[in-house]
Parts: sequence; structure tokens; C-alpha cells
Amino acid sequence: MTLTAPQAPSVPRVARPARPGGARRAWRTVSPYAYIAPFFTLFVAFGLFPLLYTAFVSLYRVELQAPGDMEWRGLGNYTALLGDEYFWLSLRNTFTIGVLSTVPQLVMALGLAHLLNYRMRGRTFLRTAVLLPYATSVAAATLVFAQLFGRDFGLVNYALGLVGVDPVDWQNGTVASQIAVSTVVIWRWTGYNALIYLAGMQSIPDELYEAAAMDGASRWRQFFHVTLPGLRPTILFTVIVSTIGATQLFGEPLLLEGSVSGGISHQYQTLGLYMYEQGWGFFHLGRAAAVAWVMFLLIVVLVGLNALVARRRSRKEARR
Repeated sequence: MTLTAPQAPSVPRVARPARPGGARRAWRTVSPYAYIAPFFTLFVAFGLFPLLYTAFVSLYRVELQAPGDMEWRGLGNYTALLGDEYFWLSLRNTFTIGVLSTVPQLVMALGLAHLLNYRMRGRTFLRTAVLLPYATSVAAATLVFAQLFGRDFGLVNYALGLVGVDPVDWQNGTVASQIAVSTVVIWRWTGYNALIYLAGMQSIPDELYEAAAMDGASRWRQFFHVTLPGLRPTILFTVIVSTIGATQLFGEPLLLEGSVSGGISHQYQTLGLYMYEQGWGFFHLGRAAAVAWVMFLLIVVLVGLNALVARRRSRKEARR
């Protein structure tokens, strides 16, 4: 009798996946950049290149009739702006109209979002309706408001006359015309910002409101101590976007009266209108490019100040 050692069971061989070839490995490395390449291509073509070329043109004397004839001026276009009283007037008008339109707009949007956040009938319809002014054409909205603010037959002066107020010349008065332009901006952008605030409110946890209610906090206290702190990043975003929009304001003041000068005495001429007047009214493309870069630098400074104030406030609250 012979004894044989038991044979070990054979282990099936698992086929190893084939290594990708060189072309496939290269595509895996390059594919993420290929997917984002269209965006950066469009950004360079329509964003970065115009920005740099505008800075280049702002250093030359360029006329619209002969754009190929360029004369070096250095910072001459910028110093000419500093000596132009209408530049400072347009800068002041941009600031005042921006404040008159941004502050009421964001306050009204915050209150409107707070109402839309409640459970009520027709919430979907109301949320859609508040966005309709934003979808309306700038030209159509401004032309309608120009009729409403008419001096002789405007509906606003008619309503003021019912309460004994004399007719207001909305297109020639300094403060009145700026209020008229700001009203158009407020009407168009309040609903848009309200939906942004509404989205921010819905991201706040319900547990915070429940805890505040258990502590006896009223709805007003919940709004000030729960909603507003939770909306701080959203409010900062809307302030920055509204600041950029106010600095670039162009369509509303242009179509209110149809003049690039912003009224008889330039009383509501913004930086956007001033740039258009320099480039396409007086044919000074070099100076218009300088105005564009001043607007860009102004936006950078204002956005930086908003971010700095928000960061300091968050640091103070973190220390507390």
C-alpha cells in the first residue's frame, strides 16, 4: 500500500486587467483640462483680451474716425479725466444713484423673501411673479417709467396732485431725476434679490427656529437673531453684485430721456453714460478706455472694502 500526498486545490487564476495604453493614459490626464478649455477659451477671447486691450488703448490718443492712428499719451488720458468736472459729476451721480437704488432694493428684497418663506397658498406663483420684472427688457421698463414720471401727464404727478403736491419735473431736477432712475432699478432687481434671499433662508436649519421658539422668541426676534445671521454670506453676495451693477449703470439713465449727457445739466449722468459720451459722442476712444479702467478699478476697490468689512465683522463675532 502506497501513500500519496494530497494535492492542493488549484486556485483559479484571475485575469489582470490590461494596462491602458499610452494614448489612453494621456487622455485621462488631459481630459479634465479639455472639458474646461471651452470656458477659458471664451473667457480669454471675450473677457481677458478686451480688458488688456482696453488698458493698452487708454495709454494712447485714439479717435473713432481713425482708429489706426494712435499717438502715445501715457497717463495723459487719466490726468485729463481728473481735470474734467463732468467726470467727477458722473462719479458722484453714480454713487448717489447706487445708494438710492441699492439700499431700498435689498431691504425690500429681504422683507419680500421673508414673506415668501412662509407657507401660504400660491407660493409657487408668487415666487415666479416676483421674477417677472427681472425678465422684462430694460428698454421696455425704462420707457414705461419715463411715461409714469412725465411732468405734465405722468401718473406719478397725477397721484401726487391728489394729495395736494405740486407737479415734479422728474427729468430735469437733480434729486428727482436720480430718484426716477433709482426707481427703475429697484423695480427690476428687487425680485431677483428676493429669490436669492429666499434660497438662503431655506438653507437655515429648522432646529434653530424651533430652539428659538422654545426659548420664547417671537417671529421678529427669530428674524433678527436667526435669519439675519444665517443670511450674512448671502447678504454680502447681493451687496457686492448690486455694487457692481450700480457702478455699471447705463441703460436706465440713457433711456429715461434718451440723452447720453444724462439730462440738461448732467444731473443723472453715470460713469457708463460718461464713457459712452466720450467714445461715441466725442469720438475719444482713448479717453473712453481710460474711463472703463477707472470703473474697473473702482469696482475692485468697492468689492475689496465690502469683503474687508465682512471679514472684520465675522472675526469680532468669532471672538465673542
